[in-house]
Amino acid sequence: MKTIQLRRYTLVDGEYDAFVAWWDEWMPRVRSEAGFAIEFAYGIRDASQFVWAVSAPGDADAFRALEAEYLASDARAAAFDGVPQRVAVYDIALVDDLVA
Repeated sequence: MKTIQLRRYTLVDGEYDAFVAWWDEWMPRVRSEAGFAIEFAYGIRDASQFVWAVSAPGDADAFRALEAEYLASDARAAAFDGVPQRVAVYDIALVDDLVA
């Protein structure tokens, strides 16, 4: 069993390329080191949007506990250190995996 979190961002105008470069440099490494797997990541340049999903083994409570550890981690703090706000709108939710 795994729990999946869908993360949809509307980016600040003009920040698409910088956000994608930052995300590619940091998130695959930092999230995997924290026990997550990245399911997919897609950018929609014309709409200045970025959509990705991250998963972790276990149920929703286990996911939330792992995420709390990640959010408080030094690795995450390093990834965000000095990075300007590039996301204007966050839409984040746990989702059901409907594909067998």
